Amino acid sequence: MKERGGAEPFKIKMVEPVGLTTKAQREEILKKAGYNQFRIPAEYVYIDLMTDSGTSAMSDNQWAGIMMGDESYAGARNFYHLRDTVREIFTYEYVIPTHQGRAAENILMSAVLWPGKYVLGNMFFDTTEAHIAHKGCKGVSFMIPEAYDTQSTHPFKGNVDVVRLEEFIRKEGASKVGMIIITVTCNNNGGQPVSMENVRQVSAVARKYGIPLFFDSARFAENCYFIKKREAGYGDRSILEIANEMFSYGDGATCSAKKSALVNIGGFLAMNSKELYDKCLEYLVLFEGFATYGGLAGRDLEAMARGLREGLDEAYLEDRIGQVEYLASALMEAGASVVLPPGGHAAYVDCKKTVPHLSWDKFPADSLGVALYLDCGVRTVGLGALAFAEKDPVTGEWVPPELELLRLAVPRRVYTDRHMNVVAEAMGRVLKRPEQIRGLRLVKEPARLRHFLSELEPI
Repeated sequence: MKERGGAEPFKIKMVEPVGLTTKAQREEILKKAGYNQFRIPAEYVYIDLMTDSGTSAMSDNQWAGIMMGDESYAGARNFYHLRDTVREIFTYEYVIPTHQGRAAENILMSAVLWPGKYVLGNMFFDTTEAHIAHKGCKGVSFMIPEAYDTQSTHPFKGNVDVVRLEEFIRKEGASKVGMIIITVTCNNNGGQPVSMENVRQVSAVARKYGIPLFFDSARFAENCYFIKKREAGYGDRSILEIANEMFSYGDGATCSAKKSALVNIGGFLAMNSKELYDKCLEYLVLFEGFATYGGLAGRDLEAMARGLREGLDEAYLEDRIGQVEYLASALMEAGASVVLPPGGHAAYVDCKKTVPHLSWDKFPADSLGVALYLDCGVRTVGLGALAFAEKDPVTGEWVPPELELLRLAVPRRVYTDRHMNVVAEAMGRVLKRPEQIRGLRLVKEPARLRHFLSELEPI
C-alpha cells in the first residue's frame, strides 16, 4: 500500500488500549448480538469504524475547556462562548444548544411541521427521515443522477437536482412544503459534498416560493474544504469565509457537533427568525433543558465552542480527508469496489459490485460487515436495504434503496494509517472467500430504524 506523504498535524499525548479477541470469541459475540454490530460491546471491537459521530479525540485545548465548565443552571458563561462561536461561523443570530443533532431536528420539526407536509432535500439520513415520518410528513429526495453512480467522479455528488425540486414544488404547491434541508456533506451516498453554486440555486428556489431552507450541518467543515479544493473561485478563501457564505444562503441549521466540532456529545439549532426561535425555546425546555444549557453540562458547551474553531483548521482537514482517501485506495487494492470520489468522513464499499452473489434481501452490506468483524474485529455499518428499504404503501412489500453500501467511517484524530492498513488487509482476506459471506435474514425487527435495533441470523 502506498504511504501518504507528510505526517499528522498533531502529536499523541494519551493512548487507550484496544480489545483483542480470537475468532472463536467473535463468533460467540456475533451470535449474542443477533449479528447486529450495534449490539456488540465496544470492548470487543479492535478498530471501530461504525461511525465518526462522537468518536473524535478531543484536543488538549478542549480538555482544558472542560475544566472551565460553568455549571450554573441558567446563563453559564460557556453558553455565551458557544453562541458567539456559532454566530461567527454560521452567521445565524439565535442559537439553541442541544445534547446532539437529532434533538435539534426534533425541536425544529416540532415547531415547523404538521401532518401532510413535505420536506425536500438531497438525501436524508435515517434519523432525519424518521423524525419527518414521526411528524406525519414525507421526505422527498432530489439528487443529481451522478449521486447514484458509485463510479462517477463528479466532484459534488451531494448536489440537489434543482430542476426536479422546483417541478415538485410547482406541482404540489409551495404551501404543502414545510421546509427544504440540504445535508452537507451527504452521508447516504458516500460523504459527498454540495457545491456552493448548488446551494445558491436551491436558496433561490426556496426564496422564490417562500419555503424555509435549513442545513443539516454535521459535517459542514469537510464540505467547505471540498468547495475550497474543487470549486472555481474558492481556492484562496479560508474555510471560515466559505462557511460564512454557505450558511448565508439559508434560514438556519441543525448541527450534530459530534462530527465537525470534534466533541463526544453535543449539538445545536441556529436560525435568524426571532419568532421561530421563541417557538423552538418552548420545545427545548420541554425536551432538553433550559435555553442556555439545552441538555448539556457547561463543560460540554465549552468543548463544543473550542472544537468548532479547531475543526476549521485547514491542516487538520487536509490530514483527515487524506486519511479517508488513503483507506478508500487501500480497500480498492484489496479488491473492493469503492464509492468514487472518496468522501469526507468515510470510505464506502459498493456491495452490489463487491458481493454480487447476494441479493438485496439478504442484506449484502451488513453481511460483508459481519464477515469483516469475524475476520479481525473491525466494526462497520451497513447502509443498504436494512437501513433504507421502504415499504410499498399499497402492497406492503419492502422496496430496496438504489444503493447498497458498507460504510467504514473514520473517527477524527483517533487512528493511524497502520490501522487503515489492517482494515484493508482484512477486507482482502474476506473477499478471497466470498462463499463465507453468506447473507443474513431478519429474526426480529422494529417498525422504524431497523438497522439500529434488528436481530438477524446467518442464512
